Amino acid sequence: MSEQSLRWHPETCVIDEKSGAASSTLASDAGFVRACKLLDDGGLVAVPTETVYGLAADATNPAAVARIFAAKDRPSFNPLISHLPSLEAAKTHGLFNDAALRLAEAFWPGPLTLVVPRHPSSPIADLTSAGLDTVALRVPDAPLMRALAYQLDKPLAAPSANRSGRVSPTLASHVAEELSGRIDLIADQGACRVGVESSVVQCADGHPVTLLRPGGLATDDLERVLGAPLQRAGTNDQTPSSPGMLSAHYAPSVPVRLKASRIEAGEALLAFGPDLPEGAEKAVTVLNLSPSGDSFEAAQKLFASLRALDRDDVSGIAVAPIPDAGLGEAINDRLKRAAHR
Repeated sequence: MSEQSLRWHPETCVIDEKSGAASSTLASDAGFVRACKLLDDGGLVAVPTETVYGLAADATNPAAVARIFAAKDRPSFNPLISHLPSLEAAKTHGLFNDAALRLAEAFWPGPLTLVVPRHPSSPIADLTSAGLDTVALRVPDAPLMRALAYQLDKPLAAPSANRSGRVSPTLASHVAEELSGRIDLIADQGACRVGVESSVVQCADGHPVTLLRPGGLATDDLERVLGAPLQRAGTNDQTPSSPGMLSAHYAPSVPVRLKASRIEAGEALLAFGPDLPEGAEKAVTVLNLSPSGDSFEAAQKLFASLRALDRDDVSGIAVAPIPDAGLGEAINDRLKRAAHR
């Protein structure tokens, strides 16, 4: 397949905000029609969301979901997030308690995934949820993903569109580098706005509300809506209950060294804020996630910066200290997994 035939550049993505239904202009777009047909036939389509590019497939089709795992070289025990066009659609697949409803109503559409008990009538494939009795559901702030799910009337399983364990893609070119020849279509809408994956929260009666993965929402904002602190979950390499819980993940090919106070020979520097570590002038190259120290700007640039520093002439990536405030907790979570070897 040629690069030209692999890429689709949607010109308009207007939807009904409540339902996720595509406008007549989008619904008649040739690329949109092609993407719907590919997904309906069990194909794989890379679709941008506000967080990162996702590798979408029909979550109710076991063969299509298996293709996701094969394309990504992903362990089959690692569950996938299913994307829906609206909260009403999500309720047909998961059982929402009071905490889950409060979070969904406050933050959907947006970078929040809720892990809730599976609805008895949900057709989501067992492989999507790794055989668990819960499902991971999200209504993204991404018109194209929502419109595709609405048009197909099916949830779309969509992990990040990269090889398993590698750095997540925030540009269509990242997807092509990772998965060209393995997938059917890439919808190219430029850079993702948030830049780190969704926050994942588990809500089930009889259990504390638990943050499984920090992400694109500040934890303080989640706790404000709940009116109580979130419990934290650790990594789980055997039976993760959510995507992104493996200890080694988001990894460049070179070692990553965290909280670096000085730069070693041959290292590249991933900086944050106006103050650089000792020896920064000797770094092979320097990228600053946010010269002003803004965690939201840093999150947008994180994955693209890790990719840019993953070079043959670099012996390792030294990462300056990043405070946990704002999206700093999510950034440090991804960096910790990137550094795990």
